[in-house]
Amino acid sequence: MADPSSYRPKPGQIPDSPGVYKFRDEHRRVIYVGKAKNLRQRLANYFQDLAALHPRTRTMVTTAASVEWTVVSTEVEALQLEYSWIKEFDPRFNVKYRDDKSYPYLAVTLDEEFPRVQVMRGAKKKGVRYFGPYGHAWAIRETVDLMLRVFPVRTCSAGVFKNAARTGRPCLLGYIGKCSAPCVGRVTPEEHRELALDFCDFMTGRTGTYIRRLEKDMTAAAEEMEYERAARLRDDVEALKRAMEKSAVVLADATDADLIAVAEDELEAAVQIFHVRGGRVRGQRGWVTDKVENVDTSGLVEHALQQLYGEEKGDAVPKEVLVPALPEHPDAVSQWLADRRGSQVSLRIPQRGDKKDLMATVQRNAQQALALHKTKRASDLTTRSRALEEIAEALGLDTAPLRIECYDISHLQGDDVVASMVVFEDGLARKSEYRRFQIKSFEGQDDVRSMHEVIGRRFKRYLQEKERTGEWEEAPAEPGLAVPAESGGTGPDPATGPAGTGPCPAVAPGSPGGPRDEPREDDGRPKRFAYPPQLVVVDGGQPQVAAAKRALDELGIDDIAVCGLAKRLEEVWLPDDDDPVVLPRSSEGLYLLQRVRDEAHRFAITYQRAKRAKRIRSGPLDAVAGLGESRKQALIKHFGSVKKLRRATIEEICEVPGIGRRTAESVAVALASAAPAAPAVNTATGEIMEEDDGGSTT
Repeated sequence: MADPSSYRPKPGQIPDSPGVYKFRDEHRRVIYVGKAKNLRQRLANYFQDLAALHPRTRTMVTTAASVEWTVVSTEVEALQLEYSWIKEFDPRFNVKYRDDKSYPYLAVTLDEEFPRVQVMRGAKKKGVRYFGPYGHAWAIRETVDLMLRVFPVRTCSAGVFKNAARTGRPCLLGYIGKCSAPCVGRVTPEEHRELALDFCDFMTGRTGTYIRRLEKDMTAAAEEMEYERAARLRDDVEALKRAMEKSAVVLADATDADLIAVAEDELEAAVQIFHVRGGRVRGQRGWVTDKVENVDTSGLVEHALQQLYGEEKGDAVPKEVLVPALPEHPDAVSQWLADRRGSQVSLRIPQRGDKKDLMATVQRNAQQALALHKTKRASDLTTRSRALEEIAEALGLDTAPLRIECYDISHLQGDDVVASMVVFEDGLARKSEYRRFQIKSFEGQDDVRSMHEVIGRRFKRYLQEKERTGEWEEAPAEPGLAVPAESGGTGPDPATGPAGTGPCPAVAPGSPGGPRDEPREDDGRPKRFAYPPQLVVVDGGQPQVAAAKRALDELGIDDIAVCGLAKRLEEVWLPDDDDPVVLPRSSEGLYLLQRVRDEAHRFAITYQRAKRAKRIRSGPLDAVAGLGESRKQALIKHFGSVKKLRRATIEEICEVPGIGRRTAESVAVALASAAPAAPAVNTATGEIMEEDDGGSTT
């Protein structure tokens, strides 16, 4: 536990300007990002008597080892920089909302020649119009099915579209009138795009225009005694009305607004958002977060606004945002939202009328979401805590192993030998920390030797990071401690000196010396192999455990526990112990170790299979520098087989589109130096099957 006074800047060093500050831990990892209208006043609050601080704030300042800041010109810039840094560094003490699922959107791909209507999840793409999010994908499909009667836009995949264009026959939707069949030329690209734009207009809430137009056409058709057309238009009107009924009218004035409500307790908070477009609820989503920092409702609202609109632009930011409490600096947040929308955005608390009533509904949803989350998580937290305590007790550890690393070796009969490293923090997988290894020092199958190499390489890198960041004094070389720099590693940088020796100079973002110009090694981003585990688990028994322990001893590391989990009887092996530790089959600790081991096995075998598949697919053309997949396929398609390509002259190779003379010469040299593949043999008859001119076997 660090003493905040040990890294407290002198009062005169801190400017009284707006800015953003970062707290870093002893590993130079950014653990908290904040912004302030006055940096001097805000940072002074962190360095008062520890007893007067909120428990979460006290934990943060005692975990930190340094603080630095960046001065900006306005509060809006501070808000934007804070959001960017939270997204980039993922600090552990900042509030970060997490979705409990990936919400589906109704998307129209306006960037394509023939726009497509489909359900999409994940990150938003440029050139795609999104509507939602929706609670369930089936709700989107029901709405689309009703609207395709009136707006028969393409919904098929690229493969189906190309196949229909090739055969000249549309798919089933084209035959039943729910697609205008642009694949076979029934409509022009311009006409189809107009349908897609009308579809988007209807989804944005401009519903009355289309319904009135259809009703007018229906009346005209009836007067002209075109009863079949009138009946079809009548059905179209009913379909649109049913689609509209699926999103109830909540605001009579066709308001475009997002309503945000927060439910919280001492430890957690839940946020619910209703997206209202054209007076109707078009989407709903919810987030839950741990309150790892001392933050009130206004702070939670500000964090929610950052996450909700940080990546949005244009109409995705509504004209009006209704919240339960205004942020600390509402004018700055409103200006930031207006900059993202491109026009004025109203940020306010609803006081009366329909909007206040709807906000109460959103608030009830937030309270129910928090209650449901607590019901789900209560057992999870208890179980994970019990599992870590059982592991610590069984292995004789002083504290619960909050970070566990597990290693596994994978190969196929000695070929393509690889290893995996998976990381669990607080009993949960941290996939961003996973690493993969190729065994380099020898050929063949030797799991014990492979484990020794992998553990040695991983913790050599850890020692290099410690030396580079100045966490320990450079001692005279001793046997087993001389660690040569591994390929891809970095040593101490004499230009930067030891990390954490003082505050960051006050500079504006993007200016020389600012955060964008800092060395990447010291910028607080998660680094490879920089953080030590409390427990190393290896997949195997006593020999693998002994190899891992020997690798750590050779590096002089004695503060990391090691154990192994053998598959056959699920026994836990410790170094230098002749008998295993047997945990009860019902033990939560054993279950967690099994999960860690199985995840390491899955990660290793996935890598090994991918590596083997790549080796099997490789050929003599892979040795040609600068020859990509497209030009390889062009060569094979032009000549029909590698055998015929090998017989071709340089001039003939140059005839292939995209192949210049230098590339042709490289291809000829590579094929001439590569030995032809051995002929295939028919195992039933013993006949040698030679390749014919067409590239097939006979």
